Amino acid sequence: MSRPWLWELLGVPPAAEGEELPVAGRPFVLRDGILRDARLRASAAQAQTSRAFGFKWQQRESFEEDAYEAKSRTWLHARYGDVAAAPWWDEYGDAPILLDAGCGAGVPALTLLGPLLERVRYLGADISEAIDVAAARFAERGAPGAFVQCDLMELPLRPGSVDVAFSEGVLHHTDSTRAALEAVAELLRPGGRFLFYVYRRKGPIREFTDDHVRLQMQDLAPAEAWRAMEPLTRLGIALGELGAEIEVPEDVELLGIPAGRHDVQRLFYWHVAKAFYDPEMSFDAMNHINFDWYAPRNAHRQSLDEVREWCAGAGLEIEREDVQEAGLTIIARRTP
Repeated sequence: MSRPWLWELLGVPPAAEGEELPVAGRPFVLRDGILRDARLRASAAQAQTSRAFGFKWQQRESFEEDAYEAKSRTWLHARYGDVAAAPWWDEYGDAPILLDAGCGAGVPALTLLGPLLERVRYLGADISEAIDVAAARFAERGAPGAFVQCDLMELPLRPGSVDVAFSEGVLHHTDSTRAALEAVAELLRPGGRFLFYVYRRKGPIREFTDDHVRLQMQDLAPAEAWRAMEPLTRLGIALGELGAEIEVPEDVELLGIPAGRHDVQRLFYWHVAKAFYDPEMSFDAMNHINFDWYAPRNAHRQSLDEVREWCAGAGLEIEREDVQEAGLTIIARRTP
């Protein structure tokens, strides 16, 4: 690891490959250029979630195809805006500290932030083996960055040491979305910004189905769970290929279904079960998206009012709020 700024940020002397050193009162070891918590502690739910995502992000062919990357780019920019060109980066000097809390394979950061990575000090953190995939993908693209493997709730950083925190679709995969939000917010300096996305609570049938399917996935090894998803993925494709629409004559308030004309696949997707369909994507890419939703035990859903309340309690002033059926995207500033 040749990132001198990281050792300064952590308040420890540089370590050599294979060396163990104390960081924030816990033992870490530098292995394969990544600083790793030598005594990762996690609840049963968090450990299962970590295994699921570690497996998922190692299936690189399922998310590195052009159609997947294009859809990710469009979706991220629609929700966050052109973050890389935001004028507020100038508030943090020449080399802001950017924490990617739950970086996974680095897909959101590489897609959304792109050339900005050259002017920030990027620190990707993840509890799962996806951290190795992220480090490899950054290296392949010539993007600078440092990486640490640890629990999001125990990041070895001092309060107020981070300029910008980014957590795309991660906080809800911890034991408590609120606690995770507060833990990351505490690391921001006054005036620092927190960019994050969390799942939104949906209609009653979809919520029931989500819990029902997720419960069945918990005792399966990740590879078995991947295969178990395949029939649902094929169902989504079959519904999508129908190209059929249906008219819902009036709001079905009891089920949260709005009136209007609906594509049959999308009606099923939003109100019965997540069975993703995109004709430009491969089967594996669609299965990846369904697996992402159903495989992890920790996958909490929130309301907009809850997220607003949590932000206020954490000293975060919301500057941008994007509300979609799938989830809630927030850009918030830490108040002085």
